[in-house]
Amino acid sequence: MAHDRIVKLDGPLNFRDVGGYQNKAGQAVKWNKIYRSDSLSSLSNEDKERLADLHVTIDCDLRSQYEKQSSPDKAWSSVHYVDLPVYSENPEDRPNGHKMFRLLHHIPDLSNNFIGRIYQQTLLSEHSRKMFARIFTELLELPEGDALVYHCSAGKDRTGMVSALILMALDVDDDTIARDYLLTNKLYDFAVSRQLPSNDEIAQMVAKMNVTKGEGTAIRGITETIRGGWGDFATFFKKELGFTDADLSQLKQMYLE
Repeated sequence: MAHDRIVKLDGPLNFRDVGGYQNKAGQAVKWNKIYRSDSLSSLSNEDKERLADLHVTIDCDLRSQYEKQSSPDKAWSSVHYVDLPVYSENPEDRPNGHKMFRLLHHIPDLSNNFIGRIYQQTLLSEHSRKMFARIFTELLELPEGDALVYHCSAGKDRTGMVSALILMALDVDDDTIARDYLLTNKLYDFAVSRQLPSNDEIAQMVAKMNVTKGEGTAIRGITETIRGGWGDFATFFKKELGFTDADLSQLKQMYLE
């Protein structure tokens, strides 16, 4: 059965399915369960009907309070809104990035990776990790027939970090995670004409992506920091997000096929 990576909507330009990616064991992320997007403030009535038809019942908003107040999400039938600002707005909150912590946890030096360093600092923030944990809780509690979407404003940075964590949890390799991250740039190239690429065109674009240069290395601020600091995602999931081995097994059972 064919599935669409891009969900074509009147408003959002970057609403897409996280499903279909193969993991290291040859399993695939389930389609029609997890979606990522840019702002949901521009949904048309037809868009809202489409999301209801897709059984998207959880809307995780990763944006700041200012962004939410300026451009609030538009609700659709049966959706539950979850306020999850990834970036802390408390000036006293600081990422735990002091030298001793970095030394003890083997946090990699990303001094030559500007965007990756921002993602790393977000990962080291206790506030941000609480938001990430809540998204995993929503995923673990999601009813079998329902779907979830998470989004920021452009669907790139905060949304990209969450996508990387989810795909790591499902044992998807780093290059695939980077290609999913870079796909946002490709989609915005089509924004002016509103002619979004077909699935075949997307596959061709993804295959040509260079994930070892430029922005291709940015999302490694998440993947490499977790592996350097905690050894693997499972350890990070338990020690920093507060879950168990059973939770991780349940997540894989729910979202892999």
